[in-house]
Amino acid sequence: MYVNGEIVKRKDAVHINDVRDLILHIVADAPPPNWVKVEHPRSIEKVVALLIPGILPSTLALPPLPTSATANPNVPLSIPLPAESHTPIPFIASTYSHACPTRAPGDQTRMYSVLSEFFQCQVTPQEKAKRQAQRATQRAFDSTPALYMLTLKEMIDNEYPVPSYMADVFEKGPGWIETPQVSEESLLLLPADKMQSKIYAIDCEMCLTEDGKELTRVCMIDYGSGIVVYDKLVKPPKPVTDYMTKWSGITESLLASATTTVAEVQAQIMPILAPKDGPISILVGHSLESDLRALRICHPRCIDTAVIYHHPRGRPLKPGLAWLTKKWLNREIQTRGDSGHDPEEDARACIDLLRAKLKYGPTYGEYKTDFESIYERMGRASGRRGPGSVRSVVVDHGNPGVMHGSKASSNVPCTSDEEVLNGLLQAIPAHEFAFGRFTGVADALGWLTPKATAAETPVVTPAEPSPIVLANAQATLNNQLVTLYTSLPARTALIIFTGHSDPRRMASLNARKSAFESAIRSGKKAEDIDKADWWTATDGRELEEEVEKAKRGLLFLGVK
Repeated sequence: MYVNGEIVKRKDAVHINDVRDLILHIVADAPPPNWVKVEHPRSIEKVVALLIPGILPSTLALPPLPTSATANPNVPLSIPLPAESHTPIPFIASTYSHACPTRAPGDQTRMYSVLSEFFQCQVTPQEKAKRQAQRATQRAFDSTPALYMLTLKEMIDNEYPVPSYMADVFEKGPGWIETPQVSEESLLLLPADKMQSKIYAIDCEMCLTEDGKELTRVCMIDYGSGIVVYDKLVKPPKPVTDYMTKWSGITESLLASATTTVAEVQAQIMPILAPKDGPISILVGHSLESDLRALRICHPRCIDTAVIYHHPRGRPLKPGLAWLTKKWLNREIQTRGDSGHDPEEDARACIDLLRAKLKYGPTYGEYKTDFESIYERMGRASGRRGPGSVRSVVVDHGNPGVMHGSKASSNVPCTSDEEVLNGLLQAIPAHEFAFGRFTGVADALGWLTPKATAAETPVVTPAEPSPIVLANAQATLNNQLVTLYTSLPARTALIIFTGHSDPRRMASLNARKSAFESAIRSGKKAEDIDKADWWTATDGRELEEEVEKAKRGLLFLGVK
């Protein structure tokens, strides 16, 4: 039952994190929420949560969600029965009595990721105390860079090319090499002054060929001295189809003189990575797995500034190097505009970020240190078969195993809603919690277009979708939901939430705002910019209104 008496006291509608905490209450150990009452939560056998953007109030013959000026916008709305509403998704109207308004995370001008909000939760007080004790222990070793080397698990989670002698998890193709393993016995024979591992920052630039991204430049800098020890242009094995100058800084004329091949680069830098008179060197870089893949080298000792520093909205998101450098070093890099990045500048930024980490301690540059994946929380909870027995699965488009599903018991990557349905049907019997996402209706509405940029997308009112395409997508979704519901065992909670409304106008306005601000930052004066591209106070007010509209969603709660 919804507790309307509590809901009307709220400043905002039910948040995505409220939905998450309700699920953790049923599945794990979270306290009961005050906005909804669940009797006998331990009698609920399973929870299936579905994110389905594109189900709108109008889809269910509901009035538009009210604003605070007309009525309380947070109270659940009674859904008319299918016979009364002629809804294109009758499953919703025949299964759920009410639609509860929700609000996506964000600030006045942006909507944040619904997935990040849903999959990250605060740790329990007991876990927080445990982590604080671990941090206190770590502070004794703050001056040791090796403290920040990626563990094997972190390398696997971040898709690093792992050497075979560490774990047989990465399949090397033609042209790949490994940094050779050094035995403990040989290290013991080294003199004391040679025992310390050298550290090198590395950054690579890539261009596109018909085979995908290929290495075009490598820069390595000695961490201790700051001296550039290697900097070479690299000739790709096949003709370049896109120099990606805006990011790589590589141009046709610059690469014309390059003669060094990837194999020659490997041979030249391997003595740096594995010196004969010392232990294996430590590499530091930003999203270093991309550089190692470009080099076709499996290396065991890595420090990744995209891992040891956090994105402000927490894992699994990763921060950009330019943002990190501005935030934590108070300097700007990558300011050459369309001229692209400078690998030496990027490598030096990585060195300085590591130095700052050593100076200020392990928690420097971290956000949400007292947050964790809901799957970690579920994994510690006592299930029906005892502690740690709650099994979870993510069935989603793309590769959820490296993103929001990285901590789940199982992951099912999909390329279509049909695969999502089949994945859920197969996975639900063996798991206590399952998450799936259906995107067909949102796609038919035109919501899944790539992010707008001001250069490519003028600010326009989003076009209406094709009625036939939309009707087909809604009918398909309805059939998929009926099939899924029919297969569920009794006492399964089926929770459907839409996350947000149409984001296109908001995204389009934000793209224009960003373009105007970038032009001003680059030195342009307002009079030098076309008036049609100006960003005004009126535009700002419209953006805030569109953000509020986009944040609105719906929640449907029920137990079979």
